[in-house]
Amino acid sequence: MKKIIIICGPTGIGKTTFAISVARRFNGEIIGADSMQIYKHMNIGTAKPEPEELSQIPHHLVDFLDPKDDFDAGQYVKAADKSIEDMTTRGKIPIITGGTGLYIKALLYGLFRSEPICEKTLSQLTRDLGEAGSLNLYQKLEKCDPKSARKIHPNDSFRVIRALEVYQTTGQRISDRQKNHDFDDLRYNSMKIGLTMDREKLYDRINKRVDVMLNQGLLNEVTTLVENGYSFDLKPMQSIGYKHMGMFIENKVSWEEAVRLLKRDTRRYAKRQFTWFRKDKEIIWFQPSQFDLAEKLIKEFLT
Repeated sequence: MKKIIIICGPTGIGKTTFAISVARRFNGEIIGADSMQIYKHMNIGTAKPEPEELSQIPHHLVDFLDPKDDFDAGQYVKAADKSIEDMTTRGKIPIITGGTGLYIKALLYGLFRSEPICEKTLSQLTRDLGEAGSLNLYQKLEKCDPKSARKIHPNDSFRVIRALEVYQTTGQRISDRQKNHDFDDLRYNSMKIGLTMDREKLYDRINKRVDVMLNQGLLNEVTTLVENGYSFDLKPMQSIGYKHMGMFIENKVSWEEAVRLLKRDTRRYAKRQFTWFRKDKEIIWFQPSQFDLAEKLIKEFLT
């Protein structure tokens, strides 16, 4: 199997800087694994890599999609597979970098052995996850496929969505289909690096980064998007940062309250990301400053 390096962790911890250092050292290129940085015109609020960073190392699957277009984990896997194939052909090391755990897990294990049966259903379930949470989806699975539900942890959104997609589009339980199919074939040989730090230190970094985004013009970025026809009803416009600026623009909250909620919700998102990645026992955790230690292990992995 092709070897890839994965750099994951919560928002605001310094994944981009770390990944660029790895790419420089090991002749690599970066493939984004962030469900918001894929969108054009949304730069500040998504903490997209700066032009200087993009010029240092080629980045793929970043800043390529119109916010009005749908995109899901299945499409991500197809696009990432293509980039990985291209890189390895050119002798480059693919470095998957981001905080969207579902994208990373789908890339490693696939959504199915074959093509997704209904991408529209997959997209809707992914939206339901963001809006109603994993427990709501898990309860639906308990009703339609209790056997699978007993084998899946309520927080394992990846497998819950996969099981619901099968049932809703075929009427068959995934537990029955799995008698004849293996849904957990590993697709790549990966080294998984997770970045971590003291929780309070990270929260302080997040608060300061929000201040930087506001000073860089996040409100103006959102206002411009609206003026160009991007409604707050769009899924990307309901994400952290854009939703909060929208609440202020529509006079639903004061500026002070919008900022407070933005910082709070970003911290909560980071906590959820930690929870997701901590379940993966294959991830090797480093402080962002421990590049030299990570470098040794990456060298061994690639040898």
